[in-house]
Parts: sequence; structure tokens; C-alpha cells
Amino acid sequence: MKTIAFVCQKGGTGKTTLAISLAVEATRRGLATVLIDLDPQVSACEWNDLRGGEQPVVVDAQPARIDTVLQRARDSGVDLVLIDTAGRTEQAALAAARAADLVLIPLQPSVIDLKTVRATTDLIALAGTAQFAAVLTRVKATGSRHEETRSWLQARGIPVCPDTIGDRVPFQDAYAQGQGVTELEGRGGKAGFEIRQVYKYMMQLVGMPTEREVQAA
Repeated sequence: MKTIAFVCQKGGTGKTTLAISLAVEATRRGLATVLIDLDPQVSACEWNDLRGGEQPVVVDAQPARIDTVLQRARDSGVDLVLIDTAGRTEQAALAAARAADLVLIPLQPSVIDLKTVRATTDLIALAGTAQFAAVLTRVKATGSRHEETRSWLQARGIPVCPDTIGDRVPFQDAYAQGQGVTELEGRGGKAGFEIRQVYKYMMQLVGMPTEREVQAA
């Protein structure tokens, strides 16, 4: 079992949006997947309510219970656990980072987001998580700010996913319908393509296979 946490010490960077669509994609590819919601706003749990109980499993948990939830997942034969955290909640973020094999840092290519990077990487270092990478989110369709942000992060020793997540309406629509964006769009949409690319990158980092795809209907 591999565990991946989504951590950024700023709200509004798309952590939940990314986590739920990647969890759905993992499920579609045949992996037993659990999404743990550590966010006090329980956005992932509310999305799961809209979903009507379909896979992936979503668990509402407290930071102090994370080890117990992970052990239950391991005992149940779960392949992949994703942990969604809130911005500015150091206790939950630290617990998630400590439990994770990989921390993904969703970031918008903006000055405000970049100001939080040091706090986030310091927290990851405190947790002792060896592997982490940034994923650029809500990237605008025009302009080069995301490339400038990528260069800025890499110059500071922060790995960056080669693929980005665009600022696209289907992500909002998918959440509102209790879906992942790859379910909403099928094979044809740009948002779904972006999620599949980030999924492949994520799985390569944790050394899990990506070829067990469940074909969309």
C-alpha cells in the first residue's frame, strides 16, 4: 500500500479537486483506493455524499486517528491511500506528511501561493518525508506564468510535475455532480487528460504500475 498526501499551507490551491479526481482515476484503473479527508470543511466527504457511496471509499478522520485508519486500510488490502488536508492546518498537514510515501504540493502560479512554499517545505522536512513534488494548478490558458513558476521552484530544489492542471470549468462541474473529471469528460476532455497525466507521474514517483486501466464505458 502506498500513501500520498496533498499538502499546502495555503487554502484555495485545489488540493481537494486534485485529490478526488486522482482517487477516481485510481479506482477506474482497478486500484482499491481510499481517500482520507482531514479537512475540517469535509469537502471530500460532501463530494462523496453527492456520489452516493460509489468507490473510492472516502473516510472522515482526525489527525490523531490517521495511523489507525491507515492500518485498517492496509489490513483490508487497499492499494492506494490519498490524504486531503486543509490549508493553514499545521497539525493535520504534519500528520499527513508523516504518514505519506509522497507529498504532492498543489500550487497556483501566483506570488501569494509561492510565499507559502517555504512553510510547506519546512513542514515536510519536519515530517521526515523524503519524497515530494509540486503540481501547478488553476493554470490559465494563456501566458507563461506557470513556466516562470516552474523555473522558480526548480531553482530552489523543488521537483515539479511536468504536467499542469488548468483553470477549467469541468473540475467544478464534476465536483457538483459527485464525479471525478475523468468520469465527467470520458476520454475527450482536456481536464481529464491533465488528471491522467498527473496520475501517471504520481504513480511513477511511488513505484506503482499505471497500466491497470479500467476502460471507460
